[in-house]
Amino acid sequence: MHTTYTENQAFKGEAFSEKGLLKGVYENCRFAQCSFSGAGISGIRFTECEFEECDFSLAGLQDTAFQNARFRSCKMLGLRFEQCHLFLLSFSFESCDLSYSSFCGLQLQGLYFKDCKLEEADFTETGLAKAVFDNCGLSKAVFEHTILEQADFRTAYNFSIDPERNRLRGAKFSAGGLPGLLEKYHIVVE
Repeated sequence: MHTTYTENQAFKGEAFSEKGLLKGVYENCRFAQCSFSGAGISGIRFTECEFEECDFSLAGLQDTAFQNARFRSCKMLGLRFEQCHLFLLSFSFESCDLSYSSFCGLQLQGLYFKDCKLEEADFTETGLAKAVFDNCGLSKAVFEHTILEQADFRTAYNFSIDPERNRLRGAKFSAGGLPGLLEKYHIVVE
């Protein structure tokens, strides 16, 4: 299999969902307004890369490595992040739509989300200690046996987290977030 090493390159407006992306390592590259939608980017390693206004919806992530990758204003619907290569897996998301995506079973301590839509995202058995959900919508997101110790939900909204089924020690919530913690008890908080 042919692999490439690409460093410090900028890609803009590329349709990788049609022509594919060469297998290999992409280091310190910038991708702007590129389409990876439905593309197989399996086995590719992105190190210190930045993605802005890209569409990754339903892309195949089998053994894809994201090492300190940053995503801004990206459409990332239905992604299975648990299929990624786990070695040094780390990323951050700002103004992204990650609805219907899955992070099941991953260890993502300190994961950072800002202004993201995470509708029906699945965080089952995910390690999210010290994660930040800054102004994120979490409608119908699944938190089941999730480690949320010292996570910050102070500005998150529309979440429902069962304190008996998740680890929450030291997690931060605003008073307005209390209904999301008490929902299972059918308590009305005004």
